Amino acid sequence: MDLGIKNKTALVFGAGSGLGRAMAVSLGKEGAKVALAGRNVTNLEETAKIIKAAGGQAYCIAWDLANLSAIDSLFTQVEKDLGPVDILVNNTGGPPPTTAAGQSTALWIEKFQEMVLSVIAITDRAIPGMKQRGWGRIITSTSSGAITPIPNLAISNTLRASLHAWSKTLARELAPHGITANIIVPGRIATDRIRFLDESRAKRENKSVEDIEADSLKSIPIARLGRPEEYGDTAAFLASQSASYITGSVIRVDGGNIPNI
Repeated sequence: MDLGIKNKTALVFGAGSGLGRAMAVSLGKEGAKVALAGRNVTNLEETAKIIKAAGGQAYCIAWDLANLSAIDSLFTQVEKDLGPVDILVNNTGGPPPTTAAGQSTALWIEKFQEMVLSVIAITDRAIPGMKQRGWGRIITSTSSGAITPIPNLAISNTLRASLHAWSKTLARELAPHGITANIIVPGRIATDRIRFLDESRAKRENKSVEDIEADSLKSIPIARLGRPEEYGDTAAFLASQSASYITGSVIRVDGGNIPNI
């Protein structure tokens, strides 16, 4: 299936590993010119190698989401090197495990800036050009905790949920301009992040990591972890011409795991 995004410019955050890498690779395989953004350039270069080996185009740019003052200059650099950004994939790192109570105000502010305000500011920078061209795709990757809060991930649950409300509101505003805005939510996808969270839970509950993994699989109707490429391919479809009637949606890639409707 031709997704119709060949030579479109995609800017993907957190592209050096995990879900960000998976989304970047899927877009690259579909012919998009992919700007790989993240803090670890070495990891970004590994993602670029994968894309180029598949015949795609990739460009690496060091980008710290905590530095809001750098957004305009870095975005301008991407536009200069690859062209106007048509597809924006917002994907931030997850905060450390925390309870809801007892966290410092400084930590809440720090994570809000990194995980919410940066996403809003970067998207605001992309929107005028998308409006001018009458076409754009904004895809924001969050967490299942934004739908069903995950114990001991209070900061993530809270901040990701705010992005759901923001994206839904944004979608209605941008729909007349040919721009879609959607959320993509992972269930248990086989990434280093999931391994880290399982290890943290095992330590808290005095269990083995293997026992934690086995317990988690019992809650997934498909009875396996998701593959990163399945998540990436879903994001690529949301970026496609064929997905032009999908906006304001929350797409779950979870094997049926998230319990509520």
